[in-house]
Amino acid sequence: MSRKSFCSSLRLTLLTALVAPGLVAPDLAFAAHKHGKAAPAHKAAVEAPAVHVPTPYVAIDVDSGRVIAERNATRAWYPASVTKLMTVYVALEAVKSGRLTLDTPLVVSARAARMKPSKMGFAPGTQVTLGNALKMLMVKSANDLAVTIAEGVSGSVEAFADEMNASARALGMQESHFVNPNGLHDPNHYSSARDMAVLGRALLLRHPDHADLFNIGAFRLGEQIVPTHNGLIGRYPGADGMKTGFTCPAGFNLVASASRSGRRVIVVVFGDTSARLRTAHAADLLNQAFASSAANGTVADLPSVGGTPPNMQGIACGGRSKAAQLAAESEDFAAPIAAEGEAAVSGAAIAALPRPTYEPVDLFVGPAPGYQGPVAGPRPVDTPIGAIAYSAPLAAAAATAISHHAASAPKPAARGHKAVAPKAAAVKVASAKKDAKAKPSAAKPKHKAAAH
Repeated sequence: MSRKSFCSSLRLTLLTALVAPGLVAPDLAFAAHKHGKAAPAHKAAVEAPAVHVPTPYVAIDVDSGRVIAERNATRAWYPASVTKLMTVYVALEAVKSGRLTLDTPLVVSARAARMKPSKMGFAPGTQVTLGNALKMLMVKSANDLAVTIAEGVSGSVEAFADEMNASARALGMQESHFVNPNGLHDPNHYSSARDMAVLGRALLLRHPDHADLFNIGAFRLGEQIVPTHNGLIGRYPGADGMKTGFTCPAGFNLVASASRSGRRVIVVVFGDTSARLRTAHAADLLNQAFASSAANGTVADLPSVGGTPPNMQGIACGGRSKAAQLAAESEDFAAPIAAEGEAAVSGAAIAALPRPTYEPVDLFVGPAPGYQGPVAGPRPVDTPIGAIAYSAPLAAAAATAISHHAASAPKPAARGHKAVAPKAAAVKVASAKKDAKAKPSAAKPKHKAAAH
């Protein structure tokens, strides 16, 4: 062997030794999870940078569970904030089993308050009912309230994640593993388009009375109006939910449902490169789904691929500042939705629709008027709700929370949303001390169905 050939062979051997562990370890970690064992963090932490990745999607018929269209639907992917659908599922299951109610006040902890945006920004000690927290979670995609819900339901984020994973196994979600309730990036936190379709279907079939959680166009808190991130609601005929998600490693994700002529479908798109493209992609899939019959097998029967979730950082966020990354989740609703290739007709039809206007749902901070039951918050494992007494926040603390929220929330006259003259504030933070002690929330909330 020549000296040149020997050196080339040595370099190839060394390169293989360095790279091979990074190629093998993630699949071993995923396999360990599929067999019910937690994957070691150092193995799952090796991420594959995305280079021209065909992004996954799936469309299913809700009633039958049959697949209408799919591509790479069982490939592991970072779910980002569509994770919050599982957070809602676990919370609603807890309500169904009688562990707490939608009126149970939840305490915002210091851990919750430290979460990165998107967030409500409530001060530690603030109380929010589970029902109001779920609505804020779905519309604002509030990472701090995801933790508040987790701690209120299960006592801690870790215990709640265990419940998320148990629910995933019970539903037959084969490519999913959760470590937090909000979808903030973690290499050990992943799912698939198929699994999210399974979850969305379970939410609609097991909890039909709470389907309105997923189609709220906007909510009003005090004088602030907070709009949805879902670009289909109010723009695609029949769109009725569910949840968007975005992080740089995940790209732009969406789980969407729509109904037409008595038929309901769910589409899931993962890894698009902008919010507008994500909306267009989902609209095209919905059109395809309504024009087709569900002649394929069920979504549960799709063969699992799994693997290592690709990291979309360079594709989804390359060249974007941190501020631009934070703003990327909210598309410009005044602009037409971009059409893809042959789907120009459907894109044009959607773009011709008027700007969405919503009648905001009124929400409030603090316990519901007259509530006398237990308060839920962080607590040790196996400690029931109500075993720990949480002191109610002072009026000043509530005022700080509202002020912080007002500073970061869109103004009431934000583009694409109906400007509504503020009614009596749902939370009166400037009330007299006597009223603050007697009733943290002085005005009765007025829940209205969002108009789409």
